Amino acid sequence: MSVPSAVAGLLRRPARLGDEVYSAIFERIMTLDIAPGGRISVDAMARELGVSPTPVREALARLEAEGLVHKTHLVGYSASAQLSSKQFADLYQLRLLLEPFVARQCAALMADAMIDELAGLCEDMRNLAAAETLNGYANFAQLDMVFHDQLAAGAGNELVIAALGRLHTHVHLFRLVATPKATNAAVDEHLAIVAALRQRDPNAAEAAMRDHVVQSRVRFGRD
Repeated sequence: MSVPSAVAGLLRRPARLGDEVYSAIFERIMTLDIAPGGRISVDAMARELGVSPTPVREALARLEAEGLVHKTHLVGYSASAQLSSKQFADLYQLRLLLEPFVARQCAALMADAMIDELAGLCEDMRNLAAAETLNGYANFAQLDMVFHDQLAAGAGNELVIAALGRLHTHVHLFRLVATPKATNAAVDEHLAIVAALRQRDPNAAEAAMRDHVVQSRVRFGRD
């Protein structure tokens, strides 16, 4: 199974220039240094990062695929708008329908090596959560994306992978708060999911994921 998100290219591999440029722009969007709806000039970003325009364009294409930026003909790139209250509510309805199913499937189907990879991601996220910086928060959001994308891929259902991949769930949610304070609880919930997967317990995996989604709604919630 392929991982649907372009950010999976960063999964525990040595960084390339393209990945570094991607991460730098991702961080600016995630911490609201680039505001929702804000224009992103390829040339200005290239000068700021000290690179040529080519890796900036490549990074923006990846971010567009993940829903964080959009490109307008003859205008260029801009950061995507924040989720509306209706979109937020609809998103969590769909998450509660799909992601507990994903966890149940992974308990039966996911390879041991991939479960180990998820545990390693949790360790990396714990280290970032301890830093409590906006830079660490943006990196945490990247790894959270990878964690959930790997779960979706491990469920063995191509339609579910496609549905969750189109939502761009986690990048949009993390922009709603842009504070490092909410990360430790998320790691604990991730570890509960991983523990259930290791035990090959579909009921426990489903329950742990449902709890994670519910608690996530509280963390990112809006009236």
